[in-house]
Amino acid sequence: MGDGRLVDLSHVVEDGMVTYRGLPAPVICDFLTREASRAHYDPGTEFHIGRIDLVANTGTYVDSPFHRYPGGADVADLPLERLADREAVVVRARGAGRSLGVEHFAGLPVAGRTVLVDTGWDRHWRTDAYFEGHPFLTAGAAALLVAEGAALVGIDSLNIDDTDDGSRPAHTALLGAGIPIVEHLTRLGELPDRGGRFSAVPVKVRGLGTFPVRAWARVG
Repeated sequence: MGDGRLVDLSHVVEDGMVTYRGLPAPVICDFLTREASRAHYDPGTEFHIGRIDLVANTGTYVDSPFHRYPGGADVADLPLERLADREAVVVRARGAGRSLGVEHFAGLPVAGRTVLVDTGWDRHWRTDAYFEGHPFLTAGAAALLVAEGAALVGIDSLNIDDTDDGSRPAHTALLGAGIPIVEHLTRLGELPDRGGRFSAVPVKVRGLGTFPVRAWARVG
């Protein structure tokens, strides 16, 4: 077992919650209730089997290249080396405004590391404010992270792009370079600027470009 404590960086997925306006909320229900299961087992033995119906962009999730590019790697093909136990660099951008440009990333040791953008926007999760005026990366910032060889980029806001920009330059650049994106992170303020080990691993699903993750970091 590794040293240090684990910090959970994921939002809880709950029945009826909204991650994006316009996308359906997850439906979490029983497939087999404990009461119904008793007919299949010995007295005193029961099980629960749940069912969930959700769109892939729900809660904290990872984007694979297939999300943007039809020939890109899907969730099943994302290499674990990019997703798990990777050293993290945390970029502090609270109060920096909406548009996060190259000045926030220039000179940072991002090569081969996970880059996590701490905007503090997660404080608005499950409120109307979460959907309005969120921080995002500029095209220049995304291009710099590609050029410097980031392994994965995560952010704690609604989207790594300005959702009013239909060209989605950050997704286009990062996923085009094979760099996964994790959106809707939380608690990034609890991580050190350097030295944490980040993981965000989805179910190995073929044919999907995004999927929810349990994201965490080992610190200390």
